[in-house]
Amino acid sequence: MATTAKRAGTYTAQQTALVALYSDDRTVRQQVRQAVGTRVAADLPELEFVEFATPAAVLAGLAEQDFDLAIFDAEAVPEGGMGLAHQIKDEMSYPVPVVLLVARPADAWLAAWSRADGISPYPIDPIRLPQTVADVLRADRAGVSTVFTDEPETVPGMGSRHAT
Repeated sequence: MATTAKRAGTYTAQQTALVALYSDDRTVRQQVRQAVGTRVAADLPELEFVEFATPAAVLAGLAEQDFDLAIFDAEAVPEGGMGLAHQIKDEMSYPVPVVLLVARPADAWLAAWSRADGISPYPIDPIRLPQTVADVLRADRAGVSTVFTDEPETVPGMGSRHAT
């Protein structure tokens, strides 16, 4: 997947940050939009979400537009956000920072493998997710790498939307 798009990463507080939101489940996409809102911090721009329900659509969207952030559902099917994050980090010239929604603590090592810039647990946490989004956007704006590691204090929650 080659791309000619180059992320700016130099937006100001008056501009809009474009966020790619990938999940096969529309209720998850709705929960993310509600939890994050349109502005996560006063020093960051308003957020504009572009939703994707399939892996092919999100990859095409990332190749065609300059996104400031991607939020991927690691529980999505048929392809989870971890694999997509790993793929874009490997294949895009200017990969977008990625926040993963992760269900199980045992998946923390996979989140690190995917080179995600941040993680947030299931069930979607309306406090932690916006903070993670703000941290990743600030780090990207400053040109600082925020690639997640599977350190104990950042292990995600226990809930899964696929649990019965």
